[in-house]
Amino acid sequence: MKQITIIGCGVVGAAIAYELSLSPGFRVTVIDQAAAGQGATAAALGVAMAVISHKVKGRNWRLREASLHRYRSLIPELETLTGQAIQHNTQGILSLCFDAEDLPRWRSLQDIRQRQGYRLELWQPEVVCDRCPHLNLDRVAAAIYSPQDFQINPTELTQALVAGARANGVEFHFGQPVVGFDGADPAPDSRVCGAVHTASQSLTTDAIVISAGLGTLPLTQTLHQPVAVGPVLGQALRIHLDTPLGQSDFQPVVNGNDIHLVPLGEGDYWVGATVEFPPETSLDEALAMQPEAERLEAVLAGAIAYCPAIAQGTVTQRWLGLRPRPQGQAAPVIQPLAGYSNIWLATGHYRNGVLLAPATALAVRDALERLG
Repeated sequence: MKQITIIGCGVVGAAIAYELSLSPGFRVTVIDQAAAGQGATAAALGVAMAVISHKVKGRNWRLREASLHRYRSLIPELETLTGQAIQHNTQGILSLCFDAEDLPRWRSLQDIRQRQGYRLELWQPEVVCDRCPHLNLDRVAAAIYSPQDFQINPTELTQALVAGARANGVEFHFGQPVVGFDGADPAPDSRVCGAVHTASQSLTTDAIVISAGLGTLPLTQTLHQPVAVGPVLGQALRIHLDTPLGQSDFQPVVNGNDIHLVPLGEGDYWVGATVEFPPETSLDEALAMQPEAERLEAVLAGAIAYCPAIAQGTVTQRWLGLRPRPQGQAAPVIQPLAGYSNIWLATGHYRNGVLLAPATALAVRDALERLG
Protein backbone atom coordinates (compact mmCIF):
# COMPACT_ATOMS: atom_id res chain seq x y z
CA MET A 1 0.00 0.00 0.00
CA LYS A 2 1.38 3.42 -0.99
CA GLN A 3 1.66 6.13 1.66
CA ILE A 4 0.54 9.45 0.15
CA THR A 5 1.06 12.79 1.88
CA ILE A 6 -1.03 15.74 0.75
CA ILE A 7 0.15 19.21 1.72
CA GLY A 8 -2.75 21.66 1.76
CA CYS A 9 -6.41 21.12 2.59
CA GLY A 10 -8.38 23.62 0.63
CA VAL A 11 -11.15 22.33 -1.62
CA VAL A 12 -8.61 20.86 -4.05
CA GLY A 13 -6.53 19.08 -1.42
CA ALA A 14 -9.67 17.79 0.28
CA ALA A 15 -11.04 16.50 -3.03
CA ILE A 16 -7.77 14.68 -3.72
CA ALA A 17 -7.84 13.13 -0.25
CA TYR A 18 -11.40 11.95 -0.77
CA GLU A 19 -10.81 10.41 -4.20
CA LEU A 20 -7.66 8.65 -2.97
CA SER A 21 -9.63 7.34 0.02
CA LEU A 22 -11.83 5.41 -2.42
CA SER A 23 -8.82 3.48 -3.75
CA PRO A 24 -7.67 0.48 -1.69
CA GLY A 25 -4.08 1.00 -2.81
CA PHE A 26 -3.46 4.21 -0.87
CA ARG A 27 -2.95 5.21 2.75
CA VAL A 28 -3.40 8.98 2.89
CA THR A 29 -2.29 11.71 5.29
CA VAL A 30 -3.17 15.39 4.87
CA ILE A 31 -1.21 18.25 6.44
CA ASP A 32 -2.23 21.90 6.58
CA GLN A 33 -0.80 24.83 8.49
CA ALA A 34 -4.35 26.02 9.23
CA ALA A 35 -7.80 24.45 9.38
CA ALA A 36 -9.45 22.99 6.29
CA GLY A 37 -10.55 25.47 3.64
CA GLN A 38 -9.09 28.58 5.25
CA GLY A 39 -7.10 29.87 2.27
CA ALA A 40 -8.35 30.47 -1.26
CA THR A 41 -11.32 28.18 -0.68
CA ALA A 42 -12.71 30.75 1.73
CA ALA A 43 -12.22 33.33 -1.04
CA ALA A 44 -14.69 31.82 -3.50
CA LEU A 45 -18.34 32.15 -4.46
CA GLY A 46 -18.51 28.57 -5.71
CA VAL A 47 -19.90 29.46 -9.15
CA ALA A 48 -19.08 26.58 -11.50
CA MET A 49 -19.05 27.86 -15.09
CA ALA A 50 -18.36 24.84 -17.27
CA VAL A 51 -20.77 24.61 -20.20
CA ILE A 52 -21.23 28.39 -20.35
CA SER A 53 -17.47 28.90 -20.48
CA HIS A 54 -15.95 29.67 -23.87
CA LYS A 55 -13.31 27.00 -23.25
CA VAL A 56 -14.34 24.38 -25.81
CA LYS A 57 -11.30 22.13 -26.31
CA GLY A 58 -7.94 21.17 -24.87
CA ARG A 59 -7.02 20.59 -21.25
CA ASN A 60 -9.13 23.44 -19.92
CA TRP A 61 -12.37 22.05 -21.34
CA ARG A 62 -11.48 18.45 -20.46
CA LEU A 63 -11.03 19.43 -16.81
CA ARG A 64 -14.30 21.35 -16.77
CA GLU A 65 -16.20 18.47 -18.33
CA ALA A 66 -14.65 15.88 -16.01
CA SER A 67 -15.62 17.95 -12.98
CA LEU A 68 -19.14 18.48 -14.29
CA HIS A 69 -19.60 14.72 -14.63
CA ARG A 70 -18.09 13.93 -11.22
CA TYR A 71 -20.15 16.53 -9.39
CA ARG A 72 -23.36 14.78 -10.44
CA SER A 73 -22.48 11.80 -8.27
CA LEU A 74 -20.13 13.47 -5.78
CA ILE A 75 -22.64 15.69 -3.97
CA PRO A 76 -25.24 13.00 -3.17
CA GLU A 77 -22.40 10.57 -2.42
CA LEU A 78 -20.91 12.90 0.19
CA GLU A 79 -24.25 13.83 1.71
CA THR A 80 -25.14 10.16 2.13
CA LEU A 81 -21.74 9.21 3.54
CA THR A 82 -21.39 12.11 5.99
CA GLY A 83 -24.96 13.07 6.79
CA GLN A 84 -23.97 16.67 6.05
CA ALA A 85 -26.11 18.81 3.75
CA ILE A 86 -24.11 20.79 1.18
CA GLN A 87 -25.73 24.02 0.01
CA HIS A 88 -25.81 23.98 -3.78
CA ASN A 89 -27.91 25.54 -6.51
CA THR A 90 -28.65 23.38 -9.55
CA GLN A 91 -30.93 25.88 -11.32
CA GLY A 92 -28.22 26.90 -13.74
CA ILE A 93 -26.39 30.07 -14.70
CA LEU A 94 -27.88 32.95 -16.67
CA SER A 95 -25.33 35.21 -18.37
CA LEU A 96 -26.52 38.61 -19.59
CA CYS A 97 -25.26 39.81 -22.97
CA PHE A 98 -25.09 43.61 -23.22
CA ASP A 99 -23.63 43.86 -26.73
CA ALA A 100 -25.46 42.41 -29.74
CA GLU A 101 -22.11 42.07 -31.52
CA ASP A 102 -21.26 39.26 -29.05
CA LEU A 103 -24.25 37.15 -30.08
CA PRO A 104 -22.57 35.36 -33.03
CA ARG A 105 -19.90 34.12 -30.60
CA TRP A 106 -22.58 32.84 -28.24
CA ARG A 107 -24.43 31.13 -31.11
CA SER A 108 -21.20 29.45 -32.14
CA LEU A 109 -20.71 28.21 -28.57
CA GLN A 110 -24.30 26.98 -28.53
CA ASP A 111 -23.64 24.90 -31.67
CA ILE A 112 -20.43 23.47 -30.21
CA ARG A 113 -22.11 22.52 -26.96
CA GLN A 114 -24.97 20.86 -28.82
CA ARG A 115 -22.47 18.68 -30.68
CA GLN A 116 -20.82 17.87 -27.34
CA GLY A 117 -24.16 16.82 -25.85
CA TYR A 118 -24.89 19.93 -23.75
CA ARG A 119 -27.64 22.53 -23.91
CA LEU A 120 -27.29 26.29 -24.04
CA GLU A 121 -30.35 28.46 -24.52
CA LEU A 122 -30.25 31.96 -26.04
CA TRP A 123 -33.08 33.99 -24.57
CA GLN A 124 -34.50 37.16 -26.04
CA PRO A 125 -35.15 39.98 -23.54
CA GLU A 126 -38.87 39.17 -23.33
CA VAL A 127 -38.07 35.62 -22.22
CA VAL A 128 -35.65 36.94 -19.61
CA CYS A 129 -38.31 39.33 -18.37
CA ASP A 130 -40.79 36.49 -18.01
CA ARG A 131 -38.38 34.13 -16.18
CA CYS A 132 -36.46 36.75 -14.16
CA PRO A 133 -38.72 39.80 -13.66
CA HIS A 134 -36.32 41.28 -11.12
CA LEU A 135 -33.70 42.07 -13.78
CA ASN A 136 -33.34 45.43 -15.55
CA LEU A 137 -33.12 44.68 -19.27
CA ASP A 138 -32.67 48.22 -20.64
CA ARG A 139 -29.19 47.40 -21.96
CA VAL A 140 -29.57 43.63 -22.38
CA ALA A 141 -29.44 42.35 -25.97
CA ALA A 142 -30.03 38.71 -24.95
CA ALA A 143 -29.17 36.22 -22.24
CA ILE A 144 -27.54 32.81 -22.31
CA TYR A 145 -28.90 30.16 -19.99
CA SER A 146 -26.91 27.05 -19.05
CA PRO A 147 -29.06 24.59 -17.07
CA GLN A 148 -26.13 22.22 -16.50
CA ASP A 149 -23.92 24.68 -14.62
CA PHE A 150 -24.35 25.30 -10.91
CA GLN A 151 -23.13 26.91 -7.68
CA ILE A 152 -21.99 25.22 -4.48
CA ASN A 153 -20.91 26.42 -1.05
CA PRO A 154 -17.09 26.00 -1.05
CA THR A 155 -16.75 25.71 2.73
CA GLU A 156 -19.52 23.17 3.15
CA LEU A 157 -18.15 21.15 0.22
CA THR A 158 -14.65 21.13 1.72
CA GLN A 159 -15.93 20.11 5.14
CA ALA A 160 -17.91 17.26 3.59
CA LEU A 161 -14.89 16.09 1.59
CA VAL A 162 -12.80 16.05 4.76
CA ALA A 163 -15.50 14.20 6.69
CA GLY A 164 -15.91 11.69 3.88
CA ALA A 165 -12.17 11.12 3.53
CA ARG A 166 -11.80 10.75 7.29
CA ALA A 167 -14.62 8.20 7.35
CA ASN A 168 -12.66 6.27 4.74
CA GLY A 169 -9.49 6.25 6.82
CA VAL A 170 -7.60 9.40 5.82
CA GLU A 171 -5.61 11.08 8.61
CA PHE A 172 -5.66 14.88 8.90
CA HIS A 173 -3.15 17.04 10.77
CA PHE A 174 -4.19 20.68 10.97
CA GLY A 175 -2.17 23.56 12.40
CA GLN A 176 1.09 21.92 11.30
CA PRO A 177 3.13 23.85 8.73
CA VAL A 178 5.70 21.87 6.79
CA VAL A 179 9.26 22.78 7.85
CA GLY A 180 11.32 20.47 5.64
CA PHE A 181 11.69 17.37 3.51
CA ASP A 182 14.05 14.40 3.29
CA GLY A 183 15.78 14.21 -0.04
CA ALA A 184 15.41 17.93 -0.76
CA ASP A 185 19.12 18.65 -1.29
CA PRO A 186 20.20 19.43 -4.86
CA ALA A 187 20.67 16.14 -6.69
CA PRO A 188 20.25 14.58 -10.14
CA ASP A 189 16.84 14.38 -11.76
CA SER A 190 14.27 11.85 -10.55
CA ARG A 191 15.34 12.17 -6.95
CA VAL A 192 12.92 10.86 -4.36
CA CYS A 193 11.59 12.71 -1.33
CA GLY A 194 11.11 10.17 1.42
CA ALA A 195 9.65 12.18 4.31
CA VAL A 196 7.78 15.35 5.18
CA HIS A 197 8.66 17.16 8.41
CA THR A 198 6.47 19.43 10.50
CA ALA A 199 7.48 21.05 13.77
CA SER A 200 6.00 18.14 15.72
CA GLN A 201 6.40 15.04 13.55
CA SER A 202 8.04 13.39 10.55
CA LEU A 203 5.93 11.47 8.04
CA THR A 204 7.54 8.82 5.89
CA THR A 205 5.93 8.83 2.47
CA ASP A 206 5.97 7.18 -0.93
CA ALA A 207 4.55 10.19 -2.75
CA ILE A 208 3.69 13.81 -2.01
CA VAL A 209 0.97 16.02 -3.47
CA ILE A 210 1.47 19.76 -3.04
CA SER A 211 -1.92 21.43 -3.09
CA ALA A 212 -0.99 24.45 -1.05
CA GLY A 213 -2.16 27.36 -3.20
CA LEU A 214 -0.16 30.41 -2.21
CA GLY A 215 2.10 28.20 -0.10
CA THR A 216 3.40 26.53 -3.26
CA LEU A 217 6.36 28.84 -3.84
CA PRO A 218 8.01 28.53 -0.40
CA LEU A 219 7.51 24.74 -0.39
CA THR A 220 8.99 24.30 -3.85
CA GLN A 221 11.84 26.66 -3.01
CA THR A 222 12.72 24.30 -0.15
CA LEU A 223 12.75 21.53 -2.74
CA HIS A 224 15.03 23.62 -5.03
CA GLN A 225 12.44 23.72 -7.80
CA PRO A 226 10.53 26.99 -7.26
CA VAL A 227 7.08 27.24 -8.80
CA ALA A 228 5.77 30.79 -8.70
CA VAL A 229 2.13 31.20 -7.66
CA GLY A 230 1.08 34.76 -6.93
CA PRO A 231 -1.91 36.28 -5.12
CA VAL A 232 -4.92 37.95 -6.72
CA LEU A 233 -7.25 39.69 -4.29
CA GLY A 234 -11.01 39.28 -4.49
CA GLN A 235 -13.84 40.95 -2.59
CA ALA A 236 -17.57 40.23 -2.40
CA LEU A 237 -20.65 41.18 -0.41
CA ARG A 238 -23.43 39.16 1.16
CA ILE A 239 -26.73 41.02 0.97
CA HIS A 240 -30.06 40.25 2.63
CA LEU A 241 -33.40 41.25 1.12
CA ASP A 242 -36.65 41.04 3.05
CA THR A 243 -38.38 39.89 -0.15
CA PRO A 244 -36.45 37.36 -2.29
CA LEU A 245 -35.84 38.30 -5.89
CA GLY A 246 -37.76 36.99 -8.86
CA GLN A 247 -39.76 33.80 -8.92
CA SER A 248 -39.43 31.39 -6.03
CA ASP A 249 -39.25 28.36 -8.33
CA PHE A 250 -36.48 29.74 -10.56
CA GLN A 251 -33.38 31.13 -8.84
CA PRO A 252 -30.36 30.74 -11.13
CA VAL A 253 -27.02 32.41 -10.63
CA VAL A 254 -26.98 35.58 -12.74
CA ASN A 255 -23.82 36.90 -14.33
CA GLY A 256 -23.52 40.31 -15.93
CA ASN A 257 -20.20 41.80 -16.99
CA ASP A 258 -18.45 39.18 -14.83
CA ILE A 259 -20.39 40.27 -11.75
CA HIS A 260 -22.22 37.38 -10.11
CA LEU A 261 -25.51 37.54 -8.25
CA VAL A 262 -25.66 34.26 -6.31
CA PRO A 263 -28.92 33.21 -4.58
CA LEU A 264 -28.27 31.54 -1.23
CA GLY A 265 -31.86 31.11 -0.05
CA GLU A 266 -34.04 32.98 2.44
CA GLY A 267 -33.35 36.33 0.77
CA ASP A 268 -29.55 36.12 0.96
CA TYR A 269 -27.30 36.75 -2.04
CA TRP A 270 -23.61 36.95 -2.80
CA VAL A 271 -22.53 39.82 -5.06
CA GLY A 272 -19.02 39.67 -6.45
CA ALA A 273 -16.26 39.34 -6.93
CA THR A 274 -13.52 41.83 -7.67
CA VAL A 275 -10.26 40.83 -9.37
CA GLU A 276 -7.41 42.91 -7.96
CA PHE A 277 -3.81 42.29 -9.00
CA PRO A 278 -1.45 43.48 -6.26
CA PRO A 279 1.91 45.02 -7.16
CA GLU A 280 4.94 42.75 -7.25
CA THR A 281 5.46 42.08 -3.57
CA SER A 282 6.07 39.33 -1.06
CA LEU A 283 3.26 37.05 0.04
CA ASP A 284 3.37 38.48 3.56
CA GLU A 285 2.99 42.00 2.15
CA ALA A 286 0.12 40.84 -0.08
CA LEU A 287 -1.63 39.28 2.90
CA ALA A 288 -1.36 42.60 4.71
CA MET A 289 -2.60 44.57 1.69
CA GLN A 290 -5.71 46.66 2.29
CA PRO A 291 -8.53 45.99 -0.18
CA GLU A 292 -9.64 48.88 -2.38
CA ALA A 293 -13.11 49.92 -1.24
CA GLU A 294 -13.88 51.56 -4.58
CA ARG A 295 -13.40 48.23 -6.39
CA LEU A 296 -16.10 46.61 -4.31
CA GLU A 297 -18.34 49.65 -4.69
CA ALA A 298 -17.99 49.34 -8.48
CA VAL A 299 -18.99 45.66 -8.35
CA LEU A 300 -22.05 46.50 -6.25
CA ALA A 301 -22.99 49.31 -8.65
CA GLY A 302 -22.66 46.91 -11.58
CA ALA A 303 -24.98 44.42 -9.90
CA ILE A 304 -27.52 47.14 -9.07
CA ALA A 305 -27.46 48.25 -12.72
CA TYR A 306 -28.90 44.93 -13.87
CA CYS A 307 -30.78 44.11 -10.64
CA PRO A 308 -31.99 47.39 -9.05
CA ALA A 309 -33.67 45.71 -6.08
CA ILE A 310 -30.23 44.86 -4.68
CA ALA A 311 -29.93 48.51 -3.68
CA GLN A 312 -32.66 47.95 -1.07
CA GLY A 313 -30.78 45.14 0.63
CA THR A 314 -28.73 45.12 3.79
CA VAL A 315 -25.06 44.20 3.61
CA THR A 316 -24.54 41.43 6.19
CA GLN A 317 -21.02 40.31 5.34
CA ARG A 318 -17.96 41.56 3.46
CA TRP A 319 -15.77 38.84 2.07
CA LEU A 320 -12.20 39.13 0.84
CA GLY A 321 -9.34 36.78 0.15
CA LEU A 322 -6.45 35.88 -2.10
CA ARG A 323 -6.69 33.46 -5.03
CA PRO A 324 -3.54 31.62 -6.25
CA ARG A 325 -2.57 32.43 -9.85
CA PRO A 326 0.43 30.71 -11.49
CA GLN A 327 3.13 32.97 -12.89
CA GLY A 328 4.44 32.14 -16.33
CA GLN A 329 2.10 29.23 -17.01
CA ALA A 330 -1.59 28.49 -17.37
CA ALA A 331 -3.84 27.76 -14.40
CA PRO A 332 -4.09 25.26 -12.86
CA VAL A 333 -0.73 23.53 -12.34
CA ILE A 334 -1.31 19.77 -12.35
CA GLN A 335 2.01 18.07 -13.05
CA PRO A 336 5.05 16.42 -11.46
CA LEU A 337 7.50 18.70 -9.71
CA ALA A 338 10.54 18.95 -11.97
CA GLY A 339 13.42 16.77 -10.81
CA TYR A 340 11.34 14.52 -8.55
CA SER A 341 9.81 11.18 -9.33
CA ASN A 342 7.30 11.15 -6.47
CA ILE A 343 6.07 14.74 -5.99
CA TRP A 344 3.00 16.09 -7.77
CA LEU A 345 1.69 19.64 -7.95
CA ALA A 346 -2.05 20.27 -7.85
CA THR A 347 -2.20 23.99 -7.27
CA GLY A 348 -2.67 27.46 -8.72
CA HIS A 349 -6.34 27.09 -9.68
CA TYR A 350 -6.87 30.87 -9.56
CA ARG A 351 -10.65 31.50 -9.78
CA ASN A 352 -11.65 27.93 -10.65
CA GLY A 353 -10.62 25.87 -7.65
CA VAL A 354 -14.15 24.83 -6.74
CA LEU A 355 -15.09 24.03 -10.33
CA LEU A 356 -11.94 22.04 -11.09
CA ALA A 357 -11.38 20.30 -7.75
CA PRO A 358 -13.02 16.97 -8.74
CA ALA A 359 -11.20 16.78 -12.09
CA THR A 360 -7.91 17.64 -10.43
CA ALA A 361 -8.44 14.92 -7.84
CA LEU A 362 -9.15 12.33 -10.51
CA ALA A 363 -6.08 13.36 -12.51
CA VAL A 364 -3.84 13.11 -9.45
CA ARG A 365 -5.34 9.75 -8.47
CA ASP A 366 -4.66 8.36 -11.95
CA ALA A 367 -1.07 9.66 -11.89
CA LEU A 368 -0.37 8.17 -8.48
CA GLU A 369 -1.82 4.82 -9.51
CA ARG A 370 0.74 4.74 -12.32
CA LEU A 371 3.66 5.25 -9.93
CA GLY A 372 5.78 2.16 -9.42
